[in-house]
Amino acid sequence: MIPNNINELPTGSKIGILGGGQLGRMLVQAAKTLGYKTVILDPTPLSPAGQISDHQIIAEYSSTAAAKAMAHMCDVVTYEFENVDLQSVLAISEIVELHPSPKVLSIARDRNKEKTKLFSLNIPTPKFSAIETLNSLEKVTTELNFPFVLKTATSGYDGKGQVIVESKKNIVHAFELLHKKNSGLIAEEFIDFECELSVICARDKSGNIATFGPSENIHENHILDISIVPARIPEKIKSLAEDIAITIARELKVIGLIAVEMFLTKEGNLLVNELAPRPHNSGHYSIDACDTSQFTQLIRILTGKTLGKTESFSSAVMVNLLGDIWT
Repeated sequence: MIPNNINELPTGSKIGILGGGQLGRMLVQAAKTLGYKTVILDPTPLSPAGQISDHQIIAEYSSTAAAKAMAHMCDVVTYEFENVDLQSVLAISEIVELHPSPKVLSIARDRNKEKTKLFSLNIPTPKFSAIETLNSLEKVTTELNFPFVLKTATSGYDGKGQVIVESKKNIVHAFELLHKKNSGLIAEEFIDFECELSVICARDKSGNIATFGPSENIHENHILDISIVPARIPEKIKSLAEDIAITIARELKVIGLIAVEMFLTKEGNLLVNELAPRPHNSGHYSIDACDTSQFTQLIRILTGKTLGKTESFSSAVMVNLLGDIWT
C-alpha cells in the first residue's frame, strides 16, 4: 500500500513495544487493524501482548542487547509503561525512532523530576519537597502540614511506594519503610479533593494536538475502579483541564500520548498529580465511545498518519475489572 505522505510508514512496517501487558495487547490490536506488525519485548513468556503479536523477545527490560535486537527489527518503538529500563530506551533511540522520547520518559518516571518540571512551567501541583535523608524529611514538616504523603520517587504505581504520614511519631517508620539505596523520596501535600480527573493528550510529529475529554476517575484502594465520561464538572473546569494537558504536551515536546492526572480541589482548583506518557487505564472507554481510541491514536502518531478525531459519540462509564475477581 502506498502511504498518504512520504513520512507515513507503509502497512506491514513493524512497531516495537516495550512491555507486554494489557496496554501493550490493546496497542497490538490497534496496530493489526491498521495493517502493522508488532514486536514485543517482555520478560514473561506468552505475555498478554506477546500472545497476539508477530514476535516476542523474552528478555529483561535491562538487557540492552535485547533492546538493540528489537530496535533493529522495527521501524519505530514505543513503551506501554514508565518503569522500563532507561538505558535500554536510550539504546533503542540511537538505532530507531522511539516515542515518546527518552527525555519525556526520564521526567515522567521520576516524581521529583516531574514535579520540578511542572513547577518550572507554572503548572499547579500539590506542594512537594524532595527527600534524601531522614533529616530532610523531619525538616519538611515546616513546609507541609500533617498529614502529608511520602512516596518513592520512582517505581510507584497503584498506591504502591507511598504512605500517609499522620504525625511526627510516624516519620521514622515511614522513612524506613520506603527508603531504598539509590532511590529518592518525595513528600507531597495531602489533598482533600472533590474528584480526580485525567486528560489524555495526543501530539504528532508536526506538533498537532488532540485531546480526549476529561475523565472523572474513582479509585478503590488506590487502583482505578470507575471512569465516567464526560466528567461531572463545570465546562470551565473541563476547558482548563484540557488547556493544562495541552500545555504540558507542547512544552515537553511529546510525540505520542501523555495522560495528565489531576485533583479538582474543593475550592475549584486543578492540581496536576502525575504524568503518564502512554495509553492510560482511564482511556479504555475510547475503544467503544470515541471515533478514534487512544490506542489507535498512538499507532497513527507512530506511523506518521494524521491525528484521528477524539470526540465521544456517547457518554460512557468504564469499570476496571482486575484479574483477581475470577479467583
